[in-house]
Amino acid sequence: MPLTVAVQMDPMESIRIKGDSTFALMLSAQARGHRLFHYQAGDLSWSNDRLWTQAHPVTVQRVEGDHFRFGDPVRLDLGEEADVVLMRQDPPFDLGYITATHLLERIAERTLVVNDPASVRNAPEKVWVLDFARFMPPTLVTRSLADARAFLAEHGEIVVKPLHGNGGKAIFKVGRDGANLASLIEVFNTAYREPHMVQAFLPTVAEGDKRIVLVDGEIAGAINRIPGEGEIRSNLAVGGSAAKTELTPRELEICAALAPELKRRGLLFVGIDVIGGEWLTEINVTSPTGIVAIDAFNGTDTAGMIWDAIERKHEGSRR
Repeated sequence: MPLTVAVQMDPMESIRIKGDSTFALMLSAQARGHRLFHYQAGDLSWSNDRLWTQAHPVTVQRVEGDHFRFGDPVRLDLGEEADVVLMRQDPPFDLGYITATHLLERIAERTLVVNDPASVRNAPEKVWVLDFARFMPPTLVTRSLADARAFLAEHGEIVVKPLHGNGGKAIFKVGRDGANLASLIEVFNTAYREPHMVQAFLPTVAEGDKRIVLVDGEIAGAINRIPGEGEIRSNLAVGGSAAKTELTPRELEICAALAPELKRRGLLFVGIDVIGGEWLTEINVTSPTGIVAIDAFNGTDTAGMIWDAIERKHEGSRR
């Protein structure tokens, strides 16, 4: 049955269609006959238990620079007129993002929201992963320079990154001499009100940082993201390159440990990051990426797998 799908995302003209996971999801939905609408999180309005947005009907095509067509904007009642809301805008995970999750939570009993908005709000990438600390590298969350220095003395080399950062931005390696650690913590404490994440540096990052995609708790596929020359960051957005890969026994163990909790929380499309085949660093639930590269290497249809899961859940909710 065709579904009405509202996609909460960034401006259509800003996306890079070659590797964009949201665009791949939209193409797949359109091919199935689903009707697509586009809106941004700031367009949401609520009153008298009704949540609506100014949305554009949209059609998409895989033509660079001419990849979408908007129809005339409409007032779309997300609780009454939409079957599915895809919450796909990129972080930052700021108050605007958090507010959108609160508003969408108010219609979650009537409209399927993917991923579940309350779970997205309560599972930020670098915080929820602490529930699975047994799979993580040595980690410290702090604003304290003294604690960061003690952690550096214990582990020799460390990485410092924002707790709510994304896309490989503002990730710094600090060597054994601790040069610039004080300045770095000072800058971070000025820029961010929250604590920061400090982790032992993993030399195996040179071999790659795997992105593993799980759909409703099931492994859909993975790619290995390899840092560029002179980089420790492997994110494709900052110059990393993708390579075909297989999962290690440890990675399969991590996925098996996560699966029941992902299903319980309604986190249908999730991407996890694992370094060196064994160290879990993030659980990405806000706007996971990587499905285009995975499908290119493996000949799979991850977008189709995601829509199969969405359609099952939607059908189950109507019974």
